[in-house]
Amino acid sequence: MSVGGTKILDVSGLSVDLVMSGGGRRPILHNVDLSVSHNEVLGIIGESGSGKTVLSRALVNWISPPLVAKGGKISYHGRNLFDLPPDEMQTLRGRKIAYIGSDPGSALDPTVPIGQQIIEKLRAVEPGISTSEARARVLRVLDAVRIPSPAQRFHEFPFQFSGGMMQRVLIVDALVTNPDLLVADNITQPLDVTVAAQILRLLRDLQRDFNTAIIFVSSALGVLNDIADNILVLADGRVVERQQTRSLIDKPEHNYTRNLIASLPRIWEAEPVTTAPAEVVDDSREVILSVRDVYRSYETKDRERLFAHKVVQAVRGVSFDVYKGDNLGIVGESGCGKSTLSRLLSRLEAPNRGQILFKGQDIAHLGSRKLLDLRRRFQLLLQDPYNAIPPHLSIGRTIAEPLRIHGGLSTKEIAEKVASTMNEVGLRTELTDKLPVGLSAGQRQRVNIARAMVLDPELLILDETLSALDQVEQGKLLDLFERLQNRHGITYVYISHDLSMVRRVCNRVAVMYLGRVAELAGNEATFFDPAHPYTRALLSAVPAIEHKPYDTTTYLLEGEPPDPIDIPPGCSFRTRCPFAFDRCATDDPMLMKRSGEDFAACHLVSAGHSAPMTMPAVNLRGP
Repeated sequence: MSVGGTKILDVSGLSVDLVMSGGGRRPILHNVDLSVSHNEVLGIIGESGSGKTVLSRALVNWISPPLVAKGGKISYHGRNLFDLPPDEMQTLRGRKIAYIGSDPGSALDPTVPIGQQIIEKLRAVEPGISTSEARARVLRVLDAVRIPSPAQRFHEFPFQFSGGMMQRVLIVDALVTNPDLLVADNITQPLDVTVAAQILRLLRDLQRDFNTAIIFVSSALGVLNDIADNILVLADGRVVERQQTRSLIDKPEHNYTRNLIASLPRIWEAEPVTTAPAEVVDDSREVILSVRDVYRSYETKDRERLFAHKVVQAVRGVSFDVYKGDNLGIVGESGCGKSTLSRLLSRLEAPNRGQILFKGQDIAHLGSRKLLDLRRRFQLLLQDPYNAIPPHLSIGRTIAEPLRIHGGLSTKEIAEKVASTMNEVGLRTELTDKLPVGLSAGQRQRVNIARAMVLDPELLILDETLSALDQVEQGKLLDLFERLQNRHGITYVYISHDLSMVRRVCNRVAVMYLGRVAELAGNEATFFDPAHPYTRALLSAVPAIEHKPYDTTTYLLEGEPPDPIDIPPGCSFRTRCPFAFDRCATDDPMLMKRSGEDFAACHLVSAGHSAPMTMPAVNLRGP
């Protein structure tokens, strides 16, 4: 879509350097030119390290040591932001230029109610406004971003908000002063697909209502396809291409852009998954992990009654099998129980009820010694590539630590095993004695992978392991996982909100909603013939550059799932389902067989071709 109008921001020759500790400089941005007009959404895309975040902060004159603006001009309504006094720039940034970062959790004071924090910001930039006027305006914007019960949530603290709601609070914080320019830096990356889609649609609505120009920075071209009018491509700190969004996707001009688009995973245009066993019923397949009717709940204080508690139902009656050599994906929105399930599968926590059998042994009730012996055979890889590695230990020592804990090898044998594992996961052996400082996110995840692989595990549980990486780096690590699987016969459980990644690598997919498995099916059935409306809602929200078969106007969900403390009767999805009918309000659907190994918990599944899901018997004494 072509967007005209008066330029609100005009950038020419912008260059930013990083001042090194020894006094030298490393260029980060080189002669960047761009402009954005009223009513335009300008997308900026590039790989990790391309300079996107530095550019987004430079556009609001938020550059601080060791970064320094080397040259160039940022004209906002004809005024060069670099020439403004600090106090005037601060007022302008708060009132007319707004910035939203990608980490909502660290952007707000956890000790102050969110409404009070936004009022304080509003009164700081508009000293003449009264408290009652400020409160009324904040409530109006909270309602505009569709936060339910804004008058009640006005008084709640940040920890009481989910990630999606926190991101909406930051949008309120940015828009409450009616700015005419908003810079949003990768704000949807940490969100699941339905919340991210809601945020994108919300920004489009707010742009229309508030007449705000938006610069939207992202590492995902599918996200920009859903929101941007024009896209600017950044590579190594340089602008290599700018086009209208659809034109850039269909006819990229620069080799970098062509390679970037070619590397993006496809969903409906992709080839069938061939990296795992065929999706056929075969009783001879070895079950490596069996989850049997597992429940996990937590007690939390009831703030309305003294000494009373409420129960959060995080996982409710989950059952499935994982076969040797499988790639099982577990997907769903934030709060659906994925992360709780990962802690149960890796035995960081024990279920309240049910069994988790690893090769026939119930790990849920093993003693500490037997559990330690068994842990060599299954490993958990977490999301954060920075906090998962001790900063004070060398890379070699970090990778060697599991071998030291389990014992049985000499110092020489440990060193040889560490070196061979580092080589296998693509880490240079000269990094062995180095500290992790300076490693990229992708390199840090390779250290995590090496630390897990050094024990020769049979099962790897990947809990959002790749979500902090851009799609190019994700692709490299997925190729690595495939090589390791082919070489060692590893079984993977991918827990993720990235459906394009799941489409690429998983032969079976479990879709979770409010602590339960709503659908369990093969890859092709999940993406081309899903039975559950919730699965279709997730697919309608996937950011993609290809045509989506599921229309967002029909399937895209509003709001968030019900409170896991107060789950409604009947089908727990009915309050958001576009196809709910009377039976859904009273009968809780069980997971029913559709065909082969495909199951769905929905009353819409044809009763004539359905049967209750049953699990085969397992030898509890082990193999």
